[in-house]
Parts: sequence; structure tokens; C-alpha cells
Amino acid sequence: MFERARKALGIEKNSKFAERVLFLTFPTALVFITLAAFRLVDPMLAVISLGAVTMFNIVLLFPLTFELQQIKRYITSLTTGGSFDESKMTLSEKDAKEIVDAVNAMHRFWAQKTDMLEAQTISDTAVLDSLPDPIMMLDRSGNILGANLSARNAFGKNITDKNIDKLFNSNNFINAVLRVLNKESKSENLIFYAEKPVAQKLYAHIKQLPWLSKGRAVAVLSIYDLTKSMKIEKMQSDFVANASHELRTPLSVISGFIETLQTSAKDDAAAREKFLKIMAEQAEYMSSLIENLLSLSKIEMNQDQKPDGKANIGEIVQEVSQALALKAEEREMSIKVLSEDNIPEITADRAQVKQIIQNLTDNAIKYGLAKTDVTIRIKNCEKIPSSKSFKTSAGAGVAISVNNKGPKISPENLSRLTERFYRMQEHKDLNIKGTGLGLAIAKHIIIRHGGNLTVNSNGYNGTTFTIYLPVAQD
Repeated sequence: MFERARKALGIEKNSKFAERVLFLTFPTALVFITLAAFRLVDPMLAVISLGAVTMFNIVLLFPLTFELQQIKRYITSLTTGGSFDESKMTLSEKDAKEIVDAVNAMHRFWAQKTDMLEAQTISDTAVLDSLPDPIMMLDRSGNILGANLSARNAFGKNITDKNIDKLFNSNNFINAVLRVLNKESKSENLIFYAEKPVAQKLYAHIKQLPWLSKGRAVAVLSIYDLTKSMKIEKMQSDFVANASHELRTPLSVISGFIETLQTSAKDDAAAREKFLKIMAEQAEYMSSLIENLLSLSKIEMNQDQKPDGKANIGEIVQEVSQALALKAEEREMSIKVLSEDNIPEITADRAQVKQIIQNLTDNAIKYGLAKTDVTIRIKNCEKIPSSKSFKTSAGAGVAISVNNKGPKISPENLSRLTERFYRMQEHKDLNIKGTGLGLAIAKHIIIRHGGNLTVNSNGYNGTTFTIYLPVAQD
């Protein structure tokens, strides 16, 4: 009966409505029991009066209890994000209405604050993710609480599940981080070397966050990769060393002839003509050497940037063969071009591809036997041959081979052809001019494109250089 009445009145089971009624009625009941015991009030009248008081308490408490339950359900729905129709609330008590109005005002205030905080968080995250260098937030134990996009790309998407001592195997770095986390130092700066995920030279800046910052983060760590700048410095020093070494000989030759022309051969017309010719050759060699060194340095600096242009190999080969036709005629040689059908356009740096083909064709004319042919073949290939020293692209490619009928190249010389400034002794003995940089340049261009270079040489078919270039970049 009481359960049906509770449900009919809309009172929750755990509202303690009955306990409140009994609590208010209990003192009155004690009074009536005492009066009835001393015969001061008729027992029946005492019972009827107690029933009346009980009903009065029920009528008094019901609106308050019912409205409190509505307010409770409303606040609960706000905290859990559920739906609750506020218009269906029936509030008669002024205090209850004021409570609901206060709750609504507080909810609107914090909803606005939450929206502002979310917008600010999204904005801050976007700014951090746009920075090129890795940035990480650390707690007091050295756990990574957050990382920007650069850090996630460099060290893994699950970086926030790691402790900083699992990131790098450098004791100097870990000790510097611990000094900041333990408040022994406000900030630390150091250069260290890391082997994983790749060998790198890194600069780290670790700094304590100010005391007014909220949350578990106590320090921020930023990493700067010095590997590329170190590589550029090395290339610059190599460039200076190689250039000074290779330029020393022609400069000394020119200086020597100038001194001779100024003194003993001052009035010797025949010697002057001979010496000036040699000086012109040496000046041309120096000019070619400097041009090749600059080209090699530029290619090395762009080594990590994949090409995104388009190149038609057939057109490039025709341009090269036409440009070098006159030079071939001087040695009574001809350039033949053989191409398969349906050679696709490839993704490549057109100027660099032309530079390779022109360099190899020029070498074929220079080092081939007079009155023979230089043959350029263009073929499709299903897969680019792999290399032991650098990574090659997957997928289909185009093969361009340049063949001449020159002397066989020994295996010892074949293995060193792409070294900088390396020239075969036979070519030096024949006084064939060259800087020894052409094949080094070709190798670096091919590495940038994800291709490969192979060389075959024998006594009956001459020497064949084959360039493999991918149709599309990985």
C-alpha cells in the first residue's frame, strides 16, 4: 500500500520521505503518549490528534521533498550530460526556484569557460604542432605527458606512454633532465648524440615551468636536430679541402709559366705561344673543377628533398645526343638512340636527369675508341636493382644505358669510379682531361631520386653504364 502511494505521489524510493515524517511526528507522539498515560487526555482523542499531526507533516513535507527531488534530477542530468526538460519542473517554493536559477547561471558560466578552454587548447595544440622541432611536457617522475606533432613523428605516436629515460640512451641527457625535475637547476642546455631511431647529433633545452602553471607538467623539453647542420659544415670543409687540393696543381703550373714569361722567356715568341696554350688549358680545367664542385655541393644539400617535377626521358636523350653530336663527329663517332615503346614520364628533377645522361654520354665519347658508336638505350624495368650502400625506390622504373666500345675497365677501377676526384691511371697516361667528379655527381643525383647505377665492362662489348630511375617517388 505504502509502495503504491509512493509511486502515485512521484516520490523516489530513496528520498527518506517517511523517515522525515516520522522524525517530525515523534516528539508529538511522545507528548500524546505521556498525556494518555496520566489520563490527562482520552486515548482515542490522543490517537486522532496524532493522526492529524502526521497528516499535517505529510502535507507540509511533500512539496519540499518533491521539488528537491526534481532539483536533484536536474543537477544530476547536468553533471552527466544527460537530457532533462527544465520546463516540466513544477516549483512552487521560492527558494527552490532561486536554487535552480543559481544552478543554471553556474552551468552557463562553466559551459562558457569550458568552450573557451577547449578553443584555447585546440589553438595551443595547433601552434605546437606547427613548430618544426620536437617539444615534450614532463611530470615530476620524468613521464612524457604531452608531445607536439614533430616529437610524435620523430619518436613514435605512443611517446606519451614512455618515460624520458626510455627515449635516449645518453647518460648526460638523462642526468640533465633529472637535475631540472629535482629542482637542482632551473634549466639545462646540452649537446648529445643519439643512436636511435637513427644516428643524430641533438641539442636539448630543458626548462622548469613557472610555479603558477597548473597541471602535472613541471618541465618542458625541446630538441633541436643538429645532424643536418653538422653535415652541411662537413660538406663545406670537404669542399674547401678538395678545392684547395685540386686547384693547387693548375695554379702552380700557371704561376710557374707566368714567372717564366716574365723572365727567361720574355722575348721568346714560340715559348710564349706554347705556355699560353697550356695556361689556357689549366684555366679551363680550374673553371670546370669549380663548376663541378659547386654542382656537387648543391646536390648534396638537397639530397633529402625528393623531386616532384616531371621528366620525359626520350626528349632528354634526344637533346643530349644533338648537343654532343658535333663532339662525337670530331672523333669520327656517332650516337645511336634505341628506345622501347610506351616509356612513361617519370617523377624527377629534369635538369639533374639531363645532367647525368649528358655526363655519361660525354664520358662515353671521351673514353671510347675513335670511329666507334655510342649507344643509348631506354627500357622499361619492373623493379629497380637494390643497392648495398643506399636505399632504392620500390616499384617500376626506367633504365637508361650508355655504351661505348672502349677498353675493358678492371674490377679494381670499377669499384672506385664514383669516388670524388678518382681518375684511372690509363686516362692520365693518355692525357685525357677530366676532374674526376662527374660520376660522383651522377651517384648523388641517383641517390636523391631513389634510383641505382650499374657498370658492366668487358673486352668484346665495351663498357655500359646503366641508370635506373623510378617512375614515381615513394
